[in-house]
Amino acid sequence: MPREIGIGVWDLANRMPQTTFNLQQAELLLPRLEQLLRAAIEAKARLTEFGQELARQMERIVLIGGCQVNVSSIARTKRQKDESVQRLQQIVEEIENTGCLLKDLDIGLVDFPCRVAAQEVYLCWKLGEPHIHFWHNTDEGFARRKPIDEHMIGKIQRSCVH
Repeated sequence: MPREIGIGVWDLANRMPQTTFNLQQAELLLPRLEQLLRAAIEAKARLTEFGQELARQMERIVLIGGCQVNVSSIARTKRQKDESVQRLQQIVEEIENTGCLLKDLDIGLVDFPCRVAAQEVYLCWKLGEPHIHFWHNTDEGFARRKPIDEHMIGKIQRSCVH
């Protein structure tokens, strides 16, 4: 079921993750996620642009009292806006299908569910960072992320041993 895509901060924290990652698995996804996030940011920018243009066109119609309406221009702008919404929804769905959580599209913030001992935590990555260097508890966010140190790497690796 498609959901409405807004243009504010994305917070999909209520989605229950079904996949857990170790650090290596999460790192392997970064090149593809970077491509997807850049495409999503571009689609969102286009959506914003077409939405603003549509609003300007509607305002112009009101100001001139509905005379001289360029119906084809309005229809084209609306179609382009709808296509941008659809493209953005497709990209977000593809990101979600990897098992990671898109937390904030504006800054390209992604969390990877990870099991450490009996506790679930998130490996935290932001677009532009070369590797995953941070983690945080599931009830914390970006502001509370902590560096992944050797101790944490050891705990992650021990949790992944079957």
